[in-house]
Amino acid sequence: MSPPLVVAYALAGHMDIDLNEEPLGHDPDGHPVFLKDLWPTHEEVQAVVQSAIESQMYRRSYGAVYQGDQRWSELAVPGGDRFAWQPDSTYIRRPSYFDGMAKEAPDAVAEIRSARAIAVLGDSVTTDHISPAGGIPADSPAGRYLLEQGVAADAFNSYGARRGNHEVMVRGTFANLRIRNQLVPGVEGGVTAHRPSGEILSMYDAARRYQAQGIPLIVLAGRDYGSGSSRDWAAKGPHLQGIRAVIAQSYERIHRSNLIGMGVLPLQFHAQDSVASLGLTGHEVFDIEGLAEWIAGDLPQRRELTVQARQADGNTQRFSTIVRIDTPQELLYYRHGGILQYVLRQLLTGREDRAPGGVATAPDATPDGAPGRASAVDPVEEGSIESFPASDPPTH
Repeated sequence: MSPPLVVAYALAGHMDIDLNEEPLGHDPDGHPVFLKDLWPTHEEVQAVVQSAIESQMYRRSYGAVYQGDQRWSELAVPGGDRFAWQPDSTYIRRPSYFDGMAKEAPDAVAEIRSARAIAVLGDSVTTDHISPAGGIPADSPAGRYLLEQGVAADAFNSYGARRGNHEVMVRGTFANLRIRNQLVPGVEGGVTAHRPSGEILSMYDAARRYQAQGIPLIVLAGRDYGSGSSRDWAAKGPHLQGIRAVIAQSYERIHRSNLIGMGVLPLQFHAQDSVASLGLTGHEVFDIEGLAEWIAGDLPQRRELTVQARQADGNTQRFSTIVRIDTPQELLYYRHGGILQYVLRQLLTGREDRAPGGVATAPDATPDGAPGRASAVDPVEEGSIESFPASDPPTH
C-alpha cells in the first residue's frame, strides 16, 4: 500500500471503506470530502518535483558511491581472476559442493543401499525446523566449532550472518529447539539416536559418524514436509549431512524442487501409506531398489520405486513410493548431482545439456496431492526454464 493510501485510511478511521464512492470525512461546512478531492494531480506532483529536486543531489550522493570510506579504501585487494578463499575465515569458506566433481556427468547415479534414517518426523515440518536460524548457542555443534576457531561466544553473531560458512550452517541443520524426532521420543531439539549403537547424539554429530562409516541417510516424514518460506539451506544442509533421500506423505512444492536441486531424492508415500501405517520405526536399514536404472532412462509414465526396509531380526518389508521428480529438467539436475553441478558443467563444456525424453507434462492432481499419470495438457518444452520448478498440487 502506498503511503498516501495509508494516510487516507487513517483519515477515514477504518479500512472497510470504498475510497471511490465513500467520503473520508466532512469539511467544517459539513460537505463530504473524497479521496479524489485530496489526491494531487500529475501537474501538481511534477511542480513539486521540479521545485524541490536538483540533479546536484544525485551527483553529491552517488558520485563517489564506488569509492567508499577510508576503511573500504584501505582494504587489501588480492590480484587474480579468482576469489581468494581464506582458510581461517569463519564467515566465508569455500563450500564442498564441487569436491571431486568430474567434468562430465556420471554415467549412473549412486544407488541408495543400506541407508539409515537419521530422523522420523511428523506433519508440517517447516523449513524453519530444518534450516539454521537465529542465535548460535555455545553448547551446540556450531558453537563448539566457532570456539575451536578462536571466536568468542559474544562474537558468534547469528546463523544468518554466517550463512557463507558451510561448516557453521551444516552444524545448525535440524538443530531447531522445537523439532521432534520420533527416534528420540519425548525429546525436543536437534538430536537423534545413532544406529545400531543407540547413542543419543546431535543431528550433526550423528550425520558425521554415519558419513565416516560410509552409510547414506534418509529422512522419514509426514504431510507438508518443507512447508513455510523457501530456504536454500533447508536443502543444502541435509545434502551436506549426507542425506540422500526424503520419504514423506507430501511436500511443499518449492522445497521439493530445492531438494532435487541439491541432489536429494524426494519420494512420496502412496495415499494409503505412512510411517505409522507401514509400521516403520526408523531403526530399519533401507534400500531404494532400481534407482540408477530409473534415473538413467527417460521420465517414465510409472514414477515409482520400491523401498526395502530390513529390520534387525531379519524381517524385511517392501513398499512402493512415488518418485517426485516431476519434469525432465528435474531429472537432468538429479542426474548431474544437483543444479549447481549441472550449471558448472555447462560453463566448463560450453554446451547446454538438454533434458531427456519428450516434453515435460504436469502431473494430474490426486486427492492426497501426489502426482498421478502424466497429463498431455499444457506441454512444456524440455530443458526450458518453465520446466523447473514444477508446481505441486495442494495437499489440502
